[in-house]
Amino acid sequence: MNLLKTSVLNGVAVLIKTATMFLLNKILAVYVGPAGYAAIGQFQNFIQMITTFAGSAVNNAVVKYTAEYHEDELKQRAVWKTAGSIVSIFSIIFAFLVLVFYQQLSFWIFKTESYGSVLIWFAIFLIFFNLNALLLAILNGKKEILKLITANITGSIFSLVITGLLAIKFGLYGALIALSIYQSLNFIVTLYLSYKSEWFEFSYIFGHIELEISKKIAAFAAMALVSAVCVPLSQMAIRSYLVHEFNVTYAGYWEAMIRLSAAYLMLVTTTLSIYYLPRLSELKSLQEIRKEVYLGYKFIFPLAILGGVLLYLLRDWIIPLLFSSSFAPMRELFFWQLLGDSIKIGSWILAYLMLGKAMIRLYICSEIFFAFTSILFTYVFTIYYGFNGVSIAHFANYSLYWVVLSFMVFQNLEKMKL
Repeated sequence: MNLLKTSVLNGVAVLIKTATMFLLNKILAVYVGPAGYAAIGQFQNFIQMITTFAGSAVNNAVVKYTAEYHEDELKQRAVWKTAGSIVSIFSIIFAFLVLVFYQQLSFWIFKTESYGSVLIWFAIFLIFFNLNALLLAILNGKKEILKLITANITGSIFSLVITGLLAIKFGLYGALIALSIYQSLNFIVTLYLSYKSEWFEFSYIFGHIELEISKKIAAFAAMALVSAVCVPLSQMAIRSYLVHEFNVTYAGYWEAMIRLSAAYLMLVTTTLSIYYLPRLSELKSLQEIRKEVYLGYKFIFPLAILGGVLLYLLRDWIIPLLFSSSFAPMRELFFWQLLGDSIKIGSWILAYLMLGKAMIRLYICSEIFFAFTSILFTYVFTIYYGFNGVSIAHFANYSLYWVVLSFMVFQNLEKMKL
């Protein structure tokens, strides 16, 4: 399936997911407010870290090697069994750790032990959360785009219904519970879609852990774990800094801004993960890779720019519609945040090459370095430009990231002698 067809099919899922996210943002804005947004952001960063350490770090490897071994089903099954066993073992270990330290974790994340029961819910559903992600990775690698999109649409609906109902009924506490469980409930749907495929059996995701495949998976796991630590921790550090330097409400404005960015860029980012990663994994020659990157800049990058321009022009209408009038101060973040988002997509087209071709050292070094610079730039720019400095820092960080990758990625490809 080519880039255009994938983008069109994915666009259907993204439209539905974007609509549900906008509705959900409105519900959360009304029922939890800006301060609640900051707490939700902290918890989502925690979920991202724990689920990655608990097994989802293997998913990019599953996509890559499922696509790469498309002519050898036995090798594919060996990858799935190894990955599934690893995911199950680590999910159980981390679920146990969360259950033991749930009160301390609650205080670290929320600065109170009042939300400890939220961590208990999360621990109970953790294994299903990660198995759902594993099955989605398998569908992605097999290029079962329709089934992958159906699973994503179902997840979007679950997110809206469960989070909306719990947030309306129980406020912030309900929203946090919903974040802990809705992805896990989607496991039932994803499993059913996978099981309907002729090439799939439930027994294929559990079994003997093969050493050779484990080593290949470990390389991707290392990259995913670095991202799982660097990105959430940098965001948590920035959020804590904003709370300290301004107040929790301003941290909520920033959280609302980055959630809005994630929503409008969803078509672009999901196309990169659904189409680009398996496609780049298949390509063997430098000429084919350059052609694929050119297509990304021809079709995907302009979409990001167009989305940013439209969002900026409609900002005074979007803020009260999607959030509430109490979020009006986030208006000053729009220009630099949206400009930085476009630059981010330009850099991510190259970043997916690092994943697709397993440039482990470059990926890890760049993730660590640019997570640090995102915090550093935030400190520096907020000193000179106030609250607006957090979005200027976003633009500056991704501009530097793009420049560095432009030089380093193709230099590494040439060394691989493709």
